[in-house]
Amino acid sequence: MTLALTHALVLTAHGWRTDLAVVLEGGRIRALVPNAEASADTVRDLAGLSLVPGYIDVQVNGGGGVLFNTAPTVETIRAIGAAHRRFGTTGFLPTLISDDTAVMRAALAAVDAAFEAGVPGLLGVHLEGPWLAPERKGVHDAKWFHVPGEAELEMVCAPHRGVRLVTLAPDRVPHAVINRLAAAGVIVSAGHTAADYATVRAALAAGVRGFTHLFNAMTPFGSREPGVVGAALDDREAWCGLIADGHHVHPASLRNAIAARPRGKMLLVTDAMPPVGAADPSYVLNGETITVKDGICRTADGVLAGSALDMASAVRNAVQLLGLPLDEAVRMASSYPADFLGLGASHGRIAVGCRADLVVMDADCRVQHSWIGGVAMQEPALPK
Repeated sequence: MTLALTHALVLTAHGWRTDLAVVLEGGRIRALVPNAEASADTVRDLAGLSLVPGYIDVQVNGGGGVLFNTAPTVETIRAIGAAHRRFGTTGFLPTLISDDTAVMRAALAAVDAAFEAGVPGLLGVHLEGPWLAPERKGVHDAKWFHVPGEAELEMVCAPHRGVRLVTLAPDRVPHAVINRLAAAGVIVSAGHTAADYATVRAALAAGVRGFTHLFNAMTPFGSREPGVVGAALDDREAWCGLIADGHHVHPASLRNAIAARPRGKMLLVTDAMPPVGAADPSYVLNGETITVKDGICRTADGVLAGSALDMASAVRNAVQLLGLPLDEAVRMASSYPADFLGLGASHGRIAVGCRADLVVMDADCRVQHSWIGGVAMQEPALPK
């Protein structure tokens, strides 16, 4: 069966086009043709709405009322994916916050089982810790922090389906371990770290490929001590995740960071918690009940505890708070995360041969519809 999406404002690799229809077949984009030449089993007129690549979130802890740490199961992964799909996320990495090794093992097994079950949008897994620095622990429970042992390394480096992303502190983990992870195909990101500039530069040479939620939980950029932020801004190859919710980082800091880096190296992430896509604004983390207030997740002590951000809002904020063109904001949520994950040839773009992971949105970035692998979203989108 083929489906042609016509009369949309289509974001292609060469910019916005109003004259192209996007033809889907077998879960992929078969052709981009003039609207007048669109031929398919089904033709859907999008009446001028925007058609963009589906969003890819590499850091999503929860959604739909569930937290991956609390129940690392196929059902949890499915619920998280379904909740975030309403806001345009068609590819995601369920993210495990620092925890016991047994929970890590259960999470990896759940991801493998979720691939087997065909959970829509699943791209892999993100282990955020527990190889982190207590000085920059954020909301993580430092009792789990440690230097990885051989058994853990074998577990994380074992053959696997999908992407494996690990956030670690390069001041706590030997560079030989970073090299081993990278050699095994694990993407290594620096985060929750008290490292200095020189240590981070050496870690980049050893295999670090990105920075987890830039500015948050890392040594800041100073005049004589560039820190982790300075090393990230100074590097031309690594990718940086940004939480554009207006709370985690001041918009001016985000604007300056984006201006300092090569185009294509900054990506939007949500760091989302269970309230996204759920009616209940509260959740339990590390035994403490956290309630979202004014869009902010904080502990009783005022520590940021993830976010209540969704990708549609992140894209909107990138335009309204950061002053980015809409096409660049969308690429930061789709093409650039795909490149970071090594999936740029198949994901994150509206191009012939790419997966049919697509989002229809209105002028205010509200998601109206989506497809994952050419399969349409069945439930109505939630207004945002």
